[in-house]
Amino acid sequence: MIKTKDMILASLFAAITFIMGLVKIPLPFSPVPITGQTFAVMLAGGLLNPITAFLSLFIFDLLGIIGIPVFSGMTGGLNVIVGPKGGYILSWPFAAFLTSLILKNKRVNFINVFITYLLFGIIFVYILGITQLFLVTGMSYKTAFLVGALPFIPGDLIKAAIASYLTLKLRPVVGEYEKRQG
Repeated sequence: MIKTKDMILASLFAAITFIMGLVKIPLPFSPVPITGQTFAVMLAGGLLNPITAFLSLFIFDLLGIIGIPVFSGMTGGLNVIVGPKGGYILSWPFAAFLTSLILKNKRVNFINVFITYLLFGIIFVYILGITQLFLVTGMSYKTAFLVGALPFIPGDLIKAAIASYLTLKLRPVVGEYEKRQG
């Protein structure tokens, strides 16, 4: 059974993911822009329990699919999900869930969190995103990697490092909130 606190946290992280998409930096050579949304995905996975982490990004995806402009650049609609960026967006609930599941059973320190974010917040998201980019655009898988992942690696590593630091600082706060809410 989902508790009220979980619904509140899931809604909060759906909203944070939306806010992180307001900053959109288009790249002239790629249909995929730079946004802060993967940063929010990492934080959801690091701070929430697995089900709540999944729900936060699932809610976000559903809102966008039905046309509410929550995706990067204030876009929404099924056309975004079936387009070049859709694989990345659809991967987020699963990335957050897997991140949370892994961190739930690990000793939480900067290295463990960073490696988990690297594996699920970056690599997992890239695999699904690049695959859809390849399928939708007809570009080769290599080209899809070159335009849909390679330019984003430095920024995503920085996001993972900052998210790891914030996760360590915010986990006690979220844990205290969860205790108070019962």
